[in-house]
Amino acid sequence: MIIEVRDLTKRYKDFLAVEGFDLTLDEGQILGLLGPNGSGKTTVINCILSLLNYESGNIKVFGKEFTPNSYDIKARIGVVPQELAFLPNLNVYQNIDYFCGLYINDAKKRKQYVEDAIMFVDLDKFRKFYPKQLSGGLKRRLNIACGIAHKPELIFLDEPTVAVDAQSRQFMLENIKLLREQGASIVYTTHYLEEAEFLCDKIVIMDKGRNLVEGTSDELKHKISIKEKVTVVFDKDYENIREELIRLENVLDAIKLEDRKYFISFRKSGANLKDLLMYLDGKNYTYTEVLNELPSLNDVFFELTGKELRE
Repeated sequence: MIIEVRDLTKRYKDFLAVEGFDLTLDEGQILGLLGPNGSGKTTVINCILSLLNYESGNIKVFGKEFTPNSYDIKARIGVVPQELAFLPNLNVYQNIDYFCGLYINDAKKRKQYVEDAIMFVDLDKFRKFYPKQLSGGLKRRLNIACGIAHKPELIFLDEPTVAVDAQSRQFMLENIKLLREQGASIVYTTHYLEEAEFLCDKIVIMDKGRNLVEGTSDELKHKISIKEKVTVVFDKDYENIREELIRLENVLDAIKLEDRKYFISFRKSGANLKDLLMYLDGKNYTYTEVLNELPSLNDVFFELTGKELRE
């Protein structure tokens, strides 16, 4: 096991930031740590990295107790923070070389590692560029390269795709999968739920310092009350249509999203769409659009925390 956190509790004076928190990360796994702002994600990560003292609990990294003086363990860890962490007065190559050199003393080996990192994030054409000359997406790539150049076995990625374009985001997501294929174990935080579904082998959702639920994306979706969703756009307003919809078998709720558009959730999966359309046709209710969906990770998050994950 790469990370094992048991019964972690952390206070900031009278504020209980984390309480009884558990988390495990297995070798070769990408773990998504999700939660609304203020849920305690950053505090948990900083405790794992031994950047914060905590009141009680036990944290092991690579099977060992991790303390501020565990330099042998720190050399095996890479951190890519949400805030861009590189030096503005150094160019791309120099930045990656500097951060790699914090862990790799051998000059020949370090040079090869820097080249590998540059090629990994596709910055070869920009190696002499300074950060101010790079676009937002390229800066994010440089941020990743600085954090992983020393080839760490454990990597923390804190919202690495914030404020980048779709092409850069997809490029980075594919490369994060490649890091796992190369043997890294990863803790990944994001406000983009589709990223968590695409990347993560296991997801932990936390709020108010507690671990609410964990499992694969599919496992989490089976734990909530919504089992199926249908959106219907009617061709006109029908009086009392919501009251009729919520009385139908298996309907959990019916919400009017906007004029003539309703979101209908079901408590059981099955022939819900067929039954709904038969009912509407039998009542001569006409509609212009029908969309049938399974529950999403956003539904899981919203039901558990009462909050949208996206900022």
